[in-house]
Amino acid sequence: MKHVCYIIGAWHGEQARIAPAADDFVIAADGGYAALTALGVTPNLVVGDFDSLGYVPQAEEVIQHPVMKDDTDMMLAVKLGLQRGYRNFVMLGSVGGRLDHTLANLQTLLYLAEHDARGVLYGENTVITAVRNDTLTVSGTGTISVFCLSGEAKGVTEEGLLYSLSDATMVSGYPIGVSNEFLDGPGKISVRDGSLIVLWSAEKDALPDLIAAL
Repeated sequence: MKHVCYIIGAWHGEQARIAPAADDFVIAADGGYAALTALGVTPNLVVGDFDSLGYVPQAEEVIQHPVMKDDTDMMLAVKLGLQRGYRNFVMLGSVGGRLDHTLANLQTLLYLAEHDARGVLYGENTVITAVRNDTLTVSGTGTISVFCLSGEAKGVTEEGLLYSLSDATMVSGYPIGVSNEFLDGPGKISVRDGSLIVLWSAEKDALPDLIAAL
């Protein structure tokens, strides 16, 4: 069974419901504490500078940081999850709202991939993950897009999708992987050398599928 670290940020739009297992770990990143409170979920840990929340909450474990810092609140939460031994992350409240925050969360996915961990972002009916020197198999309907966001990615293969690739090189300056489509079965994305960001459409109750993608 996969042990999952859930990280909840400030939510934008309709909230997904989570049902953590006994061995899972739930971290509220700043404004995510209010989102969890609204869902009736108690976090194991709350971290952040609390500029979004507006107050320091009373919780089981609270780690407060100064507003002037190098890490985003989501990155702080990811590092804490890694330190506590988790390698599978589901990050909610991480897409939408400010574009710079969304881009920062994409970089956080790459950080996880570089540290032998796997994370998924969910928001705006979209799932996003990163794959590094590995293969990702995912099921879905509608569109799926694949991007190289850093340098180049070699040996990229896309199978089981409307448009296929075989041992291709993708670069950050050309969006060849945008707007592919699922067929009847699962799609498979592989990269031999490098990192890719993969995103696809998902329903609001897709959390079990997110965990399966880890």
